[in-house]
Amino acid sequence: MKQYGYCRISTKKQNIERQVRNILSKFPEAIIVKEVFTGTKFQGRRSLEKIINNVKPGDTIIFDSVSRMSRNADEGFKLYEELYRKNISLVFLKEPHINTDTYKKAVHNQVSLTGNKVDLILSGVNQYLMELAKEQIKLAFDQSEKEVTDLRQRTKEGIETARLNGKQIGHTTGTVYETQKAKSAKKIILKHNVSFGGSLNDTETIIQAGISRKTFYKYKRELRQFSLHP
Repeated sequence: MKQYGYCRISTKKQNIERQVRNILSKFPEAIIVKEVFTGTKFQGRRSLEKIINNVKPGDTIIFDSVSRMSRNADEGFKLYEELYRKNISLVFLKEPHINTDTYKKAVHNQVSLTGNKVDLILSGVNQYLMELAKEQIKLAFDQSEKEVTDLRQRTKEGIETARLNGKQIGHTTGTVYETQKAKSAKKIILKHNVSFGGSLNDTETIIQAGISRKTFYKYKRELRQFSLHP
């Protein structure tokens, strides 16, 4: 019986090692499988698909949280049931109440039937327990999907607020972004260099601006290119 620890991050800026440490602290023998994926559809998670295609009955897949398995509630629950029926154990470190072992207890710890009409009531109770367990699993996936949706909405609102406050968001095509030092150097070139009507030659301007010769000629070309001076 093998244990697989599946770790996934949505962007390269995130640190996947936190998930690795969390899993190995509880399952030191787990085979760690890492994946960097920037989408939201399950079909794109090739490493997880490889695990699913190779696991055998009795094996275990460990996730740091339910969001690492799927951010889509419907797909997540469908995959959960599929693996459960194959007798694959699923462990979610942050949501232990939906581990497959917990679900199995809810399913198998049924109220014993009596053999008479009371069984009609008891059978209903058993069905209720199973549905309750399923509902808890669905809720966990729903919550995961909601958190992603909320994050996107907050990001969108934050960008819109910044724009309304006059802040530039992202890079606009054709826009040149400069440091304060570059702006100061270009002002000196425009004001003092002989090419723009000033009295200093190139060497004197370089010394005055405090920049390298290569940078000076770069700035000079840019100033001419953007017609900042006739």
